[in-house]
Amino acid sequence: MSQEVSQKQTPAETDVSTETDRDVMIDVRDLRTYYDDGGLFGGTPVKAVDGVTFDIRRGETLGLVGESGCGKTTLGRTLLQLEDATAGEVRFDGVDITSLAGDELHEWRRNAQIVFQDPESSLNDRMTIGEIVREPLDVHDWETSRARQQRVKKLLDTVGLQREHYYRYPHQFSGGQRQRISIARTLALEPDFVVLDEPVSALDVSVQAEIINLLEDLQDEFGLTYLFIAHDLSVVRHICDRVAVMYLGNVMEIGPTEELFTDPANPYTHSLLSAIPEPNPTVDRDRITLHGTPPNPRYPPSGCPFSTRCPARIRPEAYQDLDDELWTGLNTLRDLLNERKRADRSVRDRLRAIVGSDTRFGTVEETYDELFGDLEVPSHVQSVLDEIATHVRAHDESEALTVFDEEFGSVCDGEPPTYHATNGGGHESYCHRHTDDYQDVDAVLENRHG
Repeated sequence: MSQEVSQKQTPAETDVSTETDRDVMIDVRDLRTYYDDGGLFGGTPVKAVDGVTFDIRRGETLGLVGESGCGKTTLGRTLLQLEDATAGEVRFDGVDITSLAGDELHEWRRNAQIVFQDPESSLNDRMTIGEIVREPLDVHDWETSRARQQRVKKLLDTVGLQREHYYRYPHQFSGGQRQRISIARTLALEPDFVVLDEPVSALDVSVQAEIINLLEDLQDEFGLTYLFIAHDLSVVRHICDRVAVMYLGNVMEIGPTEELFTDPANPYTHSLLSAIPEPNPTVDRDRITLHGTPPNPRYPPSGCPFSTRCPARIRPEAYQDLDDELWTGLNTLRDLLNERKRADRSVRDRLRAIVGSDTRFGTVEETYDELFGDLEVPSHVQSVLDEIATHVRAHDESEALTVFDEEFGSVCDGEPPTYHATNGGGHESYCHRHTDDYQDVDAVLENRHG
């Protein structure tokens, strides 16, 4: 796949990799994975991974967290070249694996493996356990047939299964046992790097603990390096050395696990951590509720990827004290204008608009009533809304957006942020708030949600 991409500003040169360059195994620089629609004339691609830069040190576990659809799994698969990178580099011990092909790629894949999320679908029910675990050895023509059989039986013993399970079939095992089989298959070729794609999310809680302990023991025994993709933040906190927080194809924050959990720097990390259930109902904690939904990855914001939902989004000077609910309504209006601008109006819609009938887009009056009907809107804000409405009625959403941005626009909307080192070395956040020009994230969130 070939897509034209612009160079994105990557984390500062003083990022975590410079601390221990000699220990870096995976070095990712400005990695992008885009999907086109397969149409004859191309089109706007889906930006699943959009300019990601980080590293993974030898022997560590790097956690990767974020909402569903943020690009976590795509990133993991791209690191293994199960998905083609659109641009950027993935260096494995100094070799850019995105440039490998044929025999070189085949040979490299002995060094990197993956454990998939669902043990029910990742195993072939028509093959015996022995055949499943032995398959990587067969593909790479590893030693003799007898040696392969002995290695598989030893691996089954290593992951807590019995050697006689060699001749059984997957349907004869529980979910936890099937995931142990998947782990044994992953270890067959003695890889150095393993992507764990939500390896315990489909399992019971008691079984999850067993698999997590197994993965930790195997890491110590075989010197493995993990990328641990997960939704369960408590599991991530337990097993990971560092954590990267992902949103809309971007890494928003990366840092040491305990530091990130106790002193998050990015507004998105704050909101993510605030959603963790508190077992003690008497504890008073502030939950940060995000409005709206993540933007379409085909049309991400031109500035900060989190700008459309960020509770700490920077406001123009004249609107610092504007009611939070009204500010949220204005942000929603901007999203709706962008959607209308991108939507293709059918011939029927155009004809109905000409004769003054309702279209599938609805009227601007309906939109305003829904967003601002119960709010007290200051006169200077209302005058701008009236001007925007005039352009919308004329189906000129581009001009409506221009008026909106001139009055209510933010640096978060138009300029991508840069990575800033926070809380000491090795901890970075992708946010405009970390510059001296603006109030810091903690202060803003405390004022608006405290």
